[in-house]
Amino acid sequence: VQLQASGGGLVQAGDSLRLSCAASGLTFRNAYTGWFRQAPGKEREFVSAITKSATTVYSDSVKGRFTMSRDAAKNTMYLQMNSLKPEDTGVYYCMVSNYWGQGTLVTVSS
Repeated sequence: VQLQASGGGLVQAGDSLRLSCAASGLTFRNAYTGWFRQAPGKEREFVSAITKSATTVYSDSVKGRFTMSRDAAKNTMYLQMNSLKPEDTGVYYCMVSNYWGQGTLVTVSS
């Protein structure tokens, strides 16, 4: 099983980024898939998930700005992040059924 997260970078407040997480060795079908992030000096926190029942949920801090999606044909999940804020800075991790990707760094400057 391998999860490869990509798409992070350095942007300014108000900009957008799209993160991708390509999965191999497993599928999204009937899987809990999620995005988490860890800011410097803080614990990892939940960002968004698509549950086993295909319900999409978001943390209050990103609701209305972030959109999570999945492409089953490409076995890839995405996190579209709009109106980015400096407090969105952190390493973003994808997770599928308790398997974790290596993380991709997002830095938002003010």
